[in-house]
Amino acid sequence: MTTNTDFRKPSEELVPVPLVRGLVALVVTSLAITSFAVWSDRPLEATPPQSPVVEERILFLSGDLSGAARVMDETGTVIADLSPEEGGFVSGVWRVLERKRTNARVPLDGPIRLVGTENGRVAIHDPSTGWSADLMGFGADNAAAFATLLR
Repeated sequence: MTTNTDFRKPSEELVPVPLVRGLVALVVTSLAITSFAVWSDRPLEATPPQSPVVEERILFLSGDLSGAARVMDETGTVIADLSPEEGGFVSGVWRVLERKRTNARVPLDGPIRLVGTENGRVAIHDPSTGWSADLMGFGADNAAAFATLLR
């Protein structure tokens, strides 16, 4: 009985050396560019354009895992009672808010601020956690789902 003490694999099974060098160069270049941007205090460029607020509404969201969602105004009047087919994105935002509020250890049933800006963008702000999102980043249809709640 003989044992094989050769731990090297045949060269055709190894990752080609030029590919490994290229990947290392890519990682080092990415880190260098990122480090330069941080250390030189470059302004953020991938942020939504700032525009004056023209519409604002305080809302309360509730939802469930099926995708159904309910939206109420400050007085408790139901603005929208969305079925799972209609409320998927609104319910998804509610789940994000629930998670953020749980992590921040604040009440889950607080209000949100929905704002429409002069340039046509819609954003949501949670005053209890400081979380906010420009809803255009989720697509025009999803932003439109919240834009209808402004009126």
